[in-house]
Amino acid sequence: MNKIKTYFISILIPVLVGIVVSFIISPFMDYGSLEKPFLSPPSILFPIVWTILYILMGISYGIIKSNHLEDKEIDFIYYLQLIFNALWSIVFFVFKWRLFAFLWILILDILVIQMIRLFYNKNKLSGLLQIPYLLWILFATYLNLAIYLLNR
Repeated sequence: MNKIKTYFISILIPVLVGIVVSFIISPFMDYGSLEKPFLSPPSILFPIVWTILYILMGISYGIIKSNHLEDKEIDFIYYLQLIFNALWSIVFFVFKWRLFAFLWILILDILVIQMIRLFYNKNKLSGLLQIPYLLWILFATYLNLAIYLLNR
């Protein structure tokens, strides 16, 4: 597969996951009605940030894939964290299991840290491109816990 096609598919997969999840959760979205903690961003910021993060995620994986650096462990962790990412939104917004979502996002945090370590060991830029994603989900972890505590 040529590099352009590899990058296209690598970017398309996380972006499509994000789009599908947004359609699933949109009827259940209650962020605006929740009591939110200090530093809570406005709702409009979330789709913008997630689109950028999904694109960076795809570019990062595209670097690994196009340079034939992937292996079973990298593929497993990458797709597992993507699944955990997608399911977190469903747990948090559709089922409104805020405490369970907090435990779920803690696992996602660990998976993303592991993914960054694996990517960085294969290609430094690929690992570094995932840092904004890690920072955002760590912030989301804070928001998740605070929203749970404020809205019990």
